[in-house]
Amino acid sequence: MSKTTTIQARIDPEVKARAQKILNTLHISMSEAISIYLTQIALHKGIPFNIKIPNELTVKTIEKAENGKELHKVDSVDELFQELDG
Repeated sequence: MSKTTTIQARIDPEVKARAQKILNTLHISMSEAISIYLTQIALHKGIPFNIKIPNELTVKTIEKAENGKELHKVDSVDELFQELDG
């Protein structure tokens, strides 16, 4: 399929930079990522994931995790599964 359409979007520079860092790790260009996203919208006939506003506890938990606070660490996957089986 020929790619002949151009899309322009205004994005928060910080969001773009964070996304670009992840995409670089995945060896996916921003253009490819957007194409994948739009293809999934077309295939699902809607947004391909749930969009929800997190509650206050979830927001606080995400902020702590992003700042490396109150993280639970294990030495191996086996240890993690042992703890989960509990």
